[in-house]
Amino acid sequence: MKIAHMLWVLNALLTAGPLADAFDPLTTTVVVSVGAALGRTIYNYLRETCDSRWLTYNSTGLKTDLDSKLFGQHLASRIILRAVSGFMSNDNPKKPLVLSLHGWTGTGKNFVSQLIAENIYKEGMNSKFVHVFTSTLHFPHPSLISTYKSQLQQWIKGNVSNCERSMFIFDEMDKMHPGLIDSIKPYLDYYDKLDGVSYRKSIFIFLSNAGGERIVETALDFWRGGRAREEIELKDLETSVSLSIFNNENSGFFRTSLIDKNLVDFFVPFLPLEYSHVVQCAMAEMKIRASEGEGPPDLDVANQVAKDLVYFPKTERVFSVKGCKTIESKLDYYS
Repeated sequence: MKIAHMLWVLNALLTAGPLADAFDPLTTTVVVSVGAALGRTIYNYLRETCDSRWLTYNSTGLKTDLDSKLFGQHLASRIILRAVSGFMSNDNPKKPLVLSLHGWTGTGKNFVSQLIAENIYKEGMNSKFVHVFTSTLHFPHPSLISTYKSQLQQWIKGNVSNCERSMFIFDEMDKMHPGLIDSIKPYLDYYDKLDGVSYRKSIFIFLSNAGGERIVETALDFWRGGRAREEIELKDLETSVSLSIFNNENSGFFRTSLIDKNLVDFFVPFLPLEYSHVVQCAMAEMKIRASEGEGPPDLDVANQVAKDLVYFPKTERVFSVKGCKTIESKLDYYS
């Protein structure tokens, strides 16, 4: 039965006016019962549930989004698409998908997390099956680390119990208290079930600025050597990035068993952005605004925005210090 038709029937039953007054008590009870049943059906139809109506992976959509909306990140785009597509097409994965995204601010780490969510969940980041933890907000006090560990375990267990295709995003891993993330190590391991709950179809994404210096060094070496950034391969960065965050005592990954036991499937490097990428970001944002009724994209404005940003190193001025992070506010200034 179509949802619109169910609503019409329910309205007719409950607002029949004089006709409703003519019903005997038994008939009235039946009408109310039917109305309640229809109400429950409508409620169940409209609310988000952990099934294919609300949760279906769109691999083509993710590829299109990565190709057209993420700039200067050939490595991240390729790794993310293959990792997520392979995992979501596997009906019986041996463990959850664990991605650790690294790079300087404004390079697209949060944005990629959003794109993944939008191509898995109908509600995107607003889905009740997508959970975001920010270290400085949710785990601010070192003295409460034992409490945080317990709460985090219970939160993840409870949500995966409700939907095995849950996604957990941990932002600011470089600001998390060392040792805290180890509390969820069992959930990321190769277990069929833990206390009756299977975590194998869930996705865990860690976001961190840690390792950014090593990524920048490699990108700068390629630039100074006259080599295109597209020549940078994962093998040039993955080991050095994982080692740098593992040995960084100020990182949430410091000496973590997640790395020691090889439970992170991919360390995904996000390269620092160059001038041309900032221009692309500005043009993309203007296209969005144009679709909402504002003026068409203006390349001159995009170039002006890009010129206003600070670049490093001081002598070469190759990479944007803040990536594309301040593009929206800069465009507001020039609008």
